[in-house]
Amino acid sequence: MPARAISSGTLSFGLVSIPFKLYTAASSESISFHQLHDKCGNRIKYQVYCPVDDEVVDRSHVVKGYEYAKGQYVRFDSEELKALEEEKTHNLEIIEFVPLGTVDFVYVEKSYYVGPDKGGHKAYRLLSQAMRETGRVALGRYVSRGKSHLVLIRPYEEGLILHQLFYANEVRDFGELDLGEEVSFKSAESEMARQLIEQLSVKRFEPEKFEDEFRARVLEAVEEKIAGHEITTTPEAPKAKVIDLFEALKASVEESEAKKRKLKPPKKAAAKKGAAKKPRKKKAASGKNE
Repeated sequence: MPARAISSGTLSFGLVSIPFKLYTAASSESISFHQLHDKCGNRIKYQVYCPVDDEVVDRSHVVKGYEYAKGQYVRFDSEELKALEEEKTHNLEIIEFVPLGTVDFVYVEKSYYVGPDKGGHKAYRLLSQAMRETGRVALGRYVSRGKSHLVLIRPYEEGLILHQLFYANEVRDFGELDLGEEVSFKSAESEMARQLIEQLSVKRFEPEKFEDEFRARVLEAVEEKIAGHEITTTPEAPKAKVIDLFEALKASVEESEAKKRKLKPPKKAAAKKGAAKKPRKKKAASGKNE
């Protein structure tokens, strides 16, 4: 079944215009639950309640407010907000091209496939090829649902993909994190870290190898519930202890050497032990004579 476009428009840069279609690239398949009344099993409905007037408010009397100070709001009705929305042009304007290596993935919010619309196939493929050859990606603006979005377009497979980006003020500064004091590593520690990485490395990223295990367990439990069976639960696995890698390896070597020593009892110790038995026998004999 062919993919279904969710939107269409015109991609433009310079005097070039490319009609395009937008397709969903990925969507979450995570499990979601409805809230039910445990007494009757029906879905719960939420009411809009005003604690000041102590009454349930009809949604037709609900307006939106922006809190500009603690407990103080500027109110907007639906018509005022609609007037502030961007004009729906369905245009995607490329503003500039930048090297792909300068783009930080933390800015990526959503992804969409971009396909050509009627009459735009040649220009579409030309743009994809040119960006691939120059190592550049495009930054532009695209209006969706009344808001102008910052987007990035890059070559993907034989075509293009669009990433909706966060604006700079929406991305938190990594410098705000407390990373602790600076540390230095022993050469042995660095070498072991590299060895572990090499041992766990594969040639390429293969997402199909991974599965949402929680989703699978929930769906299995749903089938058991439907069949009238009891759901069995497994005990929680103990949490792994945080250990020093170098010390763990050192302890393992020492433990191995200790086991080897136990397999070879020293001969001198055995001789002394045998000699010690004779005085005990004499002492016991003298005790009986008394």
